[in-house]
Amino acid sequence: MADTPFDPTAPYDAPLDLSAFDDEYDSVEPADNDEVPDGKYQVRVQRVKLDRSQKGDPMLKWDLVVLSGQHANRHIFKNAVITQASLPFVKGDLKTLGLEVPRFSELPNHLDELLDLTLEVTKRTKGEYANVYFNKRIQVPAGGEIPAGDVPF
Repeated sequence: MADTPFDPTAPYDAPLDLSAFDDEYDSVEPADNDEVPDGKYQVRVQRVKLDRSQKGDPMLKWDLVVLSGQHANRHIFKNAVITQASLPFVKGDLKTLGLEVPRFSELPNHLDELLDLTLEVTKRTKGEYANVYFNKRIQVPAGGEIPAGDVPF
């Protein structure tokens, strides 16, 4: 077996010492793995990729990071399945982000242009399904933080 950075079958040379975390462990709160609640958020596009749905349809998978407020640094995920019926919505999302491609088939060559864009989104849950709507692009001041206090949207 070739050497790898982590080989779970390899014996430890010495026991792992976690004592440096003892004091802090008692005072930290467990991470909240729940989804962010419904509402409007200012987000940055961290990742976008083309994938396939369970039915095999193409889809865009978005990973959006909340920029401010009590949910800052949390992720909002959006999956946009691409079908004849959903194509106007996908095109609308791309237009909101300022991306217009001459042919839709060229989209894979332009996904990198969508990274790090900032926008306002609305998340709404109906039953067990959550929808994320791209409202508009926004400009984030230098430093990447949206000012605290009243936000004009």
